[in-house]
Amino acid sequence: MPSPSHNSTLPCGASMPILLAALLLLPLPAAARELADRVLVDKSERRLYLYRKQTLHAAFPVAFGANPRGHKQQEGDERTPEGRYVLDYRKADSDYYKSIHISYPAARDIAAAKKRGVPPGGFVMIHGQRNGFGWAAFLTQRFDWTNGCIALRNADMEVVWQSVRAGTPIEIRP
Repeated sequence: MPSPSHNSTLPCGASMPILLAALLLLPLPAAARELADRVLVDKSERRLYLYRKQTLHAAFPVAFGANPRGHKQQEGDERTPEGRYVLDYRKADSDYYKSIHISYPAARDIAAAKKRGVPPGGFVMIHGQRNGFGWAAFLTQRFDWTNGCIALRNADMEVVWQSVRAGTPIEIRP
């Protein structure tokens, strides 16, 4: 009889290889199976949508900049930009639970800000909660609190992180 330290059987008589095979066969959520080829943010609906081949794969509630109405005009206005951009890089080590950079300001944003004599701002991201405060999402996601970024609950940000790569287009609608 084998000693307990060499027992390869799990509770209910299941063996480790059978358990691992069963776990590999479990279905994954659609958002985790395929990469999104487009992200849509609808500010009026307060939602972020992940699409793959024109099919909606996931939708999440979001929070915006503290002054959410209208397109970002300049640095410090606490607005979230509107228009078509690209998610151009990912940052795992940010001050927030993961972040993905939005390519704002585009050339049109820079030109408009220059015409007004103001800096356009930048460093607009999609991100989770501030590090160490993920537990507070039940409260923070009820109001607009960022400086112009798009904020999600950490669990939702994890799905977005797994579903989006650099180069994915994003459209932010009013």
